[in-house]
Amino acid sequence: MNYIWAFLIGGLLCVIGQLLIDYTKLTPARILVGYVVAGVVLGGLGIYPYLVDLAGAGASVPLSGFGNLLAQGIRKDVDAHGLLGILTGGLTSSAGGITAALLFGLFASVVFQTKSRES
Repeated sequence: MNYIWAFLIGGLLCVIGQLLIDYTKLTPARILVGYVVAGVVLGGLGIYPYLVDLAGAGASVPLSGFGNLLAQGIRKDVDAHGLLGILTGGLTSSAGGITAALLFGLFASVVFQTKSRES
């Protein structure tokens, strides 16, 4: 049943994104930022963790899950370090994912050759 919920919730997030691309003039970059901000807001309000409990990776892998991770880190660091946690909490909680993305990007740039675009 966990796989079904992950598929349904993750698929619903993708459908919403696709509808925003098809029926609005929003650029994909703005939609992605909207997903992260929505994850931060829902995580800050304590709603998003229930969605993660229900859908697992279907809710934690998309960009809204990244926003939720930022909100959790900020909440944790504010409790531990006061207002300084607002600046440090998000990066502390997401450092592993950010580092992995940078290393995979570096690896891809070293291994693969770029091709110039001819217009």
